[in-house]
Amino acid sequence: MFRLLGGTIGTGLFLASGSSIAIAGPGYAQVAYSLIGTMVFCFMSSLGEMATYLPITGSINAYGTRFFDPALGFMLGWVYWFSWSVTLATELVASSVIISYWISIDQCPGWVWALVFIVILTSLNLISVKAYGEVEYWLSLIKVLAVIVFIIVGFLYIGGVIGTPIPGAPKPGPAVFNMSPFNGGFVNLFNIFLNAGFSFQGAELVGIAAGETKNPRKNVPRAIKQVFWRILMFYVLTILIIGMTIPYNDPALANEKGDILASPFTRVFVQAGISIGGDIMNAVILVAVLSAGNSGLYASSRALHTLSQEGNAPKFFGYVNRRGVPVYCVMATSLVGCLAFIVSLPQIGQGQAYSWLLALASTTGFIAWLGIAFCHIRFRMAYKAQGRPLKDLPFVSNLYPFGPIYTIVICLVILFGQGYTAFAPFSIKMFLSAYVTLPFIVILYFGNKFWRKTRILKLKDVDLLTGRSFMDTTNVPAKGSAATEGEGGVWEENEEEEAKQGWVRKMLGFVF
Repeated sequence: MFRLLGGTIGTGLFLASGSSIAIAGPGYAQVAYSLIGTMVFCFMSSLGEMATYLPITGSINAYGTRFFDPALGFMLGWVYWFSWSVTLATELVASSVIISYWISIDQCPGWVWALVFIVILTSLNLISVKAYGEVEYWLSLIKVLAVIVFIIVGFLYIGGVIGTPIPGAPKPGPAVFNMSPFNGGFVNLFNIFLNAGFSFQGAELVGIAAGETKNPRKNVPRAIKQVFWRILMFYVLTILIIGMTIPYNDPALANEKGDILASPFTRVFVQAGISIGGDIMNAVILVAVLSAGNSGLYASSRALHTLSQEGNAPKFFGYVNRRGVPVYCVMATSLVGCLAFIVSLPQIGQGQAYSWLLALASTTGFIAWLGIAFCHIRFRMAYKAQGRPLKDLPFVSNLYPFGPIYTIVICLVILFGQGYTAFAPFSIKMFLSAYVTLPFIVILYFGNKFWRKTRILKLKDVDLLTGRSFMDTTNVPAKGSAATEGEGGVWEENEEEEAKQGWVRKMLGFVF
């Protein structure tokens, strides 16, 4: 579960948080990240209830197929694959932005670094799932420790214990936060919702991994509670520190359009006069970005593999080599990740390219979250229609029905409202960035529905038995699946394995 915690921490926190503050000010940034955080808690509670009862691999599309309409499952599966594939491209562009701290793009174009890193990440994912899991564990450790060090240093700097502020800059603390805590009104608040949403993307992996987790009744609810509160703590404290340390109009943070120029984590150390700390933190952030890209490549390739097994993608994507790696899925996802080469060209600019890809990945992420909430409502309706008592559920979401309804409302408001600034005056770039994915959702759903002649299931016909998790059994991935790979799934976790862990991992598990 520690690996899942680190997997959710990527450029959304290390880079996009600075852009959010530059656009809307620290006050609105805090509002946006807190609002999205509460929504994440709601949909994760919904996902936990379904995942503990029906621990199915690739659960987002599987639940759409099972509880509503196979066409919905088809649409959600492809949207989720595309979301993580674009996330991979986003992380590659981010790596170029991070490296430009040392080597300017005039000396070495950003696409060169994107090419280097996509080769590294693809090779790592092609070795074996076990190798991926081990590397990701330690990369996640670096990310989490970096955030903790940043929080400690940030509070010490705000309190005046360490650091030498830049001459002429406002003193850290209220003097910085009060410069313009709510910059630009609600218009700018809407403009940063996608940044905030992207920062939390990956939280749903806890539930999606339920099909590859032993004893999901115990591990999934525990992971959902732990991961959410720890991530929320990291994000709330981090946004607070950045907002009280760096002026929202700092030109080194982002330009007037909000295009990413540098990481606020690095900038805090520079503001504090700890230049070596800035170099170290920038290096850590680069590792974190590659880790997030690594997780994105893994998640998207497995989503494509699941689509193939369900008959919703070409059969050759279902091929798994003897090491349990869906080779063709990894390669196809890497090709999508090569979008980074195109959008990193000097004619576009790394900062703007990152913002565009972030908007695309975040929009598709919101669609996946909306699908989780909708599936939970259908699950409960079917559960009640078939006369099943709630006490038989392994984990009951106490937030129902408020939780899924709240998630659906927030997602719809953000999806349709975040691009309204493109109309006054009209900007084709902003319009496409905000709404280009929405028509494809409609095409995927209704196209599959008419092609396959699918129908909306009646509540009494919903299958609530196949794959059900019982108290006295544990769920083991099917033999030959990408989850098993002959070496144990990446996400497997039980008492026996925990007992075999070294003292370092036990201590980290206790702390985190």
